[in-house]
Amino acid sequence: MPQKTAQKTTQRILSLIKENSQITRNELAKVLEISPDGVKYHLNNLKRQGILKRVGRRKEGRWLVEDNTSR
Repeated sequence: MPQKTAQKTTQRILSLIKENSQITRNELAKVLEISPDGVKYHLNNLKRQGILKRVGRRKEGRWLVEDNTSR
């Protein structure tokens, strides 16, 4: 059950980032109703898997979702 919850959270994070590539970790945490550290955990997993990438500086940066479906 926890794995399904994690997958849903991951999918919601990706969906929110696709809607707003400049969304912050704290904003994600508020929308998802989880802690910022929980969001960080999911973001790190997505980055490790090559699905998500941070582009630009800390304040002015944005998220980039890699489209791996065509590979």
